[in-house]
Amino acid sequence: MISISYTPSFLKQAKSLENEVYQNLKKKIELFKNPQNHKVLKVHKLHGRLGDCYAFSVTHSMRVIFEYTAKSEVLFHDVGGHDIY
Repeated sequence: MISISYTPSFLKQAKSLENEVYQNLKKKIELFKNPQNHKVLKVHKLHGRLGDCYAFSVTHSMRVIFEYTAKSEVLFHDVGGHDIY
C-alpha cells in the first residue's frame, strides 16, 4: 500500500470540486493506494518543469499531480484541469 500526503493547495482544490467530481476523486485515490492499479489509472511521468512529478486522471479533464517522496510514499500537489501542468 502507498501512503499519501497532501499539500494544503491540493486539499483546497479538492474541496472546491463539484460533488460528483469530488466523489470520483476519492474513488481514484483509493485505487491509487494499491500500486497494481496504477496501470488502470494510467499513472505517467511528467516532463519539463514538472519532470519530477507524475499524474493520473480523475475524469477526462481532471488530473492529479504528485511526486514520490519515498518508495511507498507520495505527496499529492494539485488536482485540476490541464492548466495545472
